[in-house]
Amino acid sequence: MKKILRGMIRTMNLVKPPRMTALRELHEAETGGPLSILIGTILSARTRDENTSVVVKKLFDKYETAHSLARAKVYDIEKIIKSTGFYHVKARRIIEVASIIDKKYGGRVPDSLEELLELPGVGRKTANCVLVYAFEKPAIPVDTHVHRISNRIGLVNTKTPEETEVELMKKIPKKYWLEINDTFVMYGQNICKPISPMCDVCQIKNMCEYYKTRLAS
Repeated sequence: MKKILRGMIRTMNLVKPPRMTALRELHEAETGGPLSILIGTILSARTRDENTSVVVKKLFDKYETAHSLARAKVYDIEKIIKSTGFYHVKARRIIEVASIIDKKYGGRVPDSLEELLELPGVGRKTANCVLVYAFEKPAIPVDTHVHRISNRIGLVNTKTPEETEVELMKKIPKKYWLEINDTFVMYGQNICKPISPMCDVCQIKNMCEYYKTRLAS
């Protein structure tokens, strides 16, 4: 796994150093607490990373705590997050989640998978993102990039992100779990794209089943 991760980073640095993912930016930010990571993950659905980062900053400039978010008006949240798409649904979800965190957890985001999954609209990917980026707890958030690349390389042979997560957890040593999402997402956005992956510059193509199949065809 080390060779794959290092090969991905080497490839990206040779082609063009990628910008940080939105969740990594939130993690690195001075104000990037667990709540901003959780809300940022909710907002990131079906929108670009750079858009997510900007919107989260605007949102938390105005609402700094779960308590203030819980008391916000839906319309005011919608105005701030409109550019992320599906803003009607996301605004209500943000207020609902913030209310539970405020009342049930005293304003602190829970740091266990089980408790995170109990929050409305929070699935395994979102919960695992919070564990990794907010609490630095080993987990493997699987989005479309992680799912696609894991199958392309041949690390897994799965149909769904949920299956991919299970198989990756079985096969990959836990010491690498924190790196997987961030590295695979950047690689999927910049090199191993859904259409026309840049196999010619890829430093790990000799370990890739997809590339071997292309050579054989």
